[in-house]
Order: sequence, then structure tokens, then C-alpha cells
Amino acid sequence: MSRTVRVAGATVVATALAVLGFAGTAGAHVTISPNSATSGGDVRIAFRVPTESDTASTVKLEVAIPTDKPIPVVATMPMPGWTVATEKTKLATPVKTDDGDTITEAISRITWTASPAAGIKPGQFQEFPVSLESLPSSGRLVFKVLQTYSDGTVVRWIDEAGEGQPEPEHPAPVLTLARSGADQPLAVVDKPEPDSAPLYWSIAAFVLGLLGAVLGGLAFLRGRRTTTA
Repeated sequence: MSRTVRVAGATVVATALAVLGFAGTAGAHVTISPNSATSGGDVRIAFRVPTESDTASTVKLEVAIPTDKPIPVVATMPMPGWTVATEKTKLATPVKTDDGDTITEAISRITWTASPAAGIKPGQFQEFPVSLESLPSSGRLVFKVLQTYSDGTVVRWIDEAGEGQPEPEHPAPVLTLARSGADQPLAVVDKPEPDSAPLYWSIAAFVLGLLGAVLGGLAFLRGRRTTTA
């Protein structure tokens, strides 16, 4: 194979591997799905937790439930291999549910702990479902998350981006509350976060196809030169 072919092939392959590697890490943050809901309503969400470590498993997840905008009813779903514990906080201002009940305390923290064999292994992710009822009337709910690995490492997903600022390194999952009815903005509500991975796989496929075209063209030209000689 000529030096030109080798250089062209190496360049395109390196580009493809870079794209594939970026696709593998895209969307690796702890996220919430869906990331929007109707204010004053009910919603079932899930915290999507990937394991970013190459050597350790995720064994514990702690989610702080905001109390500045209390959620009267918070319920978890049983998960095989995981135990769940909740903590409550007394509210500075009692709130009422849709049923007319007065709530003086609310769940402020949920902690999931894995059994020895149930941790989220490298390259895997797990979803932790939560039901929220009687959501606040407006604004955003910020859920700060601590992710603990089997080697003792704790990743703090607690950063909030200011308006107009880029996403921080460890962003906290956010649930945006949209108004209902005629006042609701023209936005899709209760839709999971788009997964950017398919876009990168499409780009990778294009790059690999380009590699085949380049190598094929160079081989054809080399064959013509050989024939002519």
C-alpha cells in the first residue's frame, strides 16, 4: 500500500475513533427524564444514572428534594437489589394538596443503596423512578445528587448554570415547570431528554463510509498507474 493511502486511511480512522469516543461519553451526566412537567400537576420522573468510571460501580445515589418549593407527595418504586430510605423536613410554611390536606413536613432526601451484586457497572446505567404529586405552581426544581462509587469516590452533581452561561462540569438535574392550559408555552411537556448519541453514530457511519470511498479511489488510481506502466 502506498504512503498516500496509508496516511489518508490513518487520518480518517483517527477521526472516526474520535467521533465514536465522543459518542460514548455524550450524555454521561446524571439527568432527569422527563425534564419538564405541568405546574400544579403530577408527574413520574426517573433519575438516569450512568457509571462513568472504568473500574468502579455506582453503589449509592442520594437525591436532595427541594424544600424551598415543597412537593407534598413524593413516592419511590421498589427496585430489585436496591434499598431506599427517605428523610423528611419540617416545612417553614405548610402547603395544601389537591385533596385539601395540609402538609407540614415533606420528603427532603431519597437515598438508594445497592446490594453487593446490584451496583451499576462500568458502561451501564440505571433509572431510579420517583412519583411527584401536587407540583409547585411555577419555576424550576433543582435536584442535587451525590453519586457514590464502590472505590469510595463521590461525584457531586450539584452545580447550577447561571443564565446565559455554559453548562457546568457537574450539573444538577432540573425539572422545569410549565403552565397548563392556554397559558402554557409552546414547548413539549413530559418529553424525555433527547439522546444525542444517534447523531454521533450517524456522523461516525459517514466518516467510515468516507474512509471506504477514499481508499477505494486511491486504490483505483494506483491500479491505473500500474496498468499504464
